[in-house]
Amino acid sequence: MHPNQTTLNNFYAAFSRLDAEGMAACYADDVQFEDEAFSLRGKAEVVGMWRMLCAATEAGNRADWRLDWGDVEADATTGQARWEAHYRFAATRRMVHNRVLARFHFDAEGRIVTHQDRFNFWRWSWMALGVPGGVLGWSPMFRKQVRKQARANLDRFLASKAAAETA
Repeated sequence: MHPNQTTLNNFYAAFSRLDAEGMAACYADDVQFEDEAFSLRGKAEVVGMWRMLCAATEAGNRADWRLDWGDVEADATTGQARWEAHYRFAATRRMVHNRVLARFHFDAEGRIVTHQDRFNFWRWSWMALGVPGGVLGWSPMFRKQVRKQARANLDRFLASKAAAETA
């Protein structure tokens, strides 16, 4: 097994435990992350997102959380994996089963420098948001609004962590 394949398995094992610090150890400082809700640059933002999501899951719906992953492939520069998350969406308390294809690039030290998650946004929005998500999930304007709200949530989370560290 290539060491970068081990990195990906370590990443998802940490994710399954909601261990954002374990996930952080797999990322390079200049990592870039992209999915349907976020476009992030730098380890502070990317790891901040995982800390926020892990903390919300841990606080509100740990009993509903499950992560499965497989089809992990990697070589010296690229990798990919499939993962499925089962969780209760905090904003609506609706159950979600999200299926994701993740693609990665690695630096020479085997750390993740790009991480791109792709999933069916319309399917996710229907499960997470109910009828409004089902009706509007196909709309680029709706996607933009979801991204804007996700970014605002992350900015508030990061600001609250920064304030707590300086207090």
